[in-house]
Amino acid sequence: MSTIHSGQVVLRPIANPLPLGFLALVIATTVISAAQLHWLPASAQSQTALVLLAAVFPLQLLASILGFLGRDVVAATGMGVLAGTWLAVGLVTRANSAAPTSPTLGVLLIASTAAMAVAAAGATGKLVAMAVLTTTSVRFAATAGYELAGTSAWRVTAGVIGLLLAVVALYAALAFLLEDAYGRAVLPLARRGGRAADPGRPETAALAEAGVRQQL
Repeated sequence: MSTIHSGQVVLRPIANPLPLGFLALVIATTVISAAQLHWLPASAQSQTALVLLAAVFPLQLLASILGFLGRDVVAATGMGVLAGTWLAVGLVTRANSAAPTSPTLGVLLIASTAAMAVAAAGATGKLVAMAVLTTTSVRFAATAGYELAGTSAWRVTAGVIGLLLAVVALYAALAFLLEDAYGRAVLPLARRGGRAADPGRPETAALAEAGVRQQL
């Protein structure tokens, strides 16, 4: 949607997709950590895969699409990589439910570790989002170690990092959601750079919204 002010077209941005993507990440990493820490029985591996396929993948795919529509390359890229990774993890886990680990999955997670590091590098102005993406990269690396080595040390390490990721992602989702709901930062987001909007000038405030860019 757009409105015209003094001959200029000002876009009305879509809502921030990061809360949705981060909450889906909370679901995924919590369920995987529960399995890695043996809070869930080995027989629940197929159900874990279904959670990733039915709940996590579509939510993060939607967050990625909204990120592209809002021209937020960090959100779009990060959520897209996560959506593809969780889809692959779910399918491989479902197909390989009889085996505790998968070397193929380990290689995939190494690649996803690098991909998430690239996404995190682009989030230099949003330190909370950067922390989520970086922790996700570390989580994938630890899980890759378990899938390739199969040792209990890697399994427990991955599970603990996964729970830490859930806490960080939950905070980030709440902080970004409250910011969008109230139109101001309620919880610290550790942003740096960017221009503050002048509240006395609606057109300036609109230009400061996520998803709005100056004319090329």
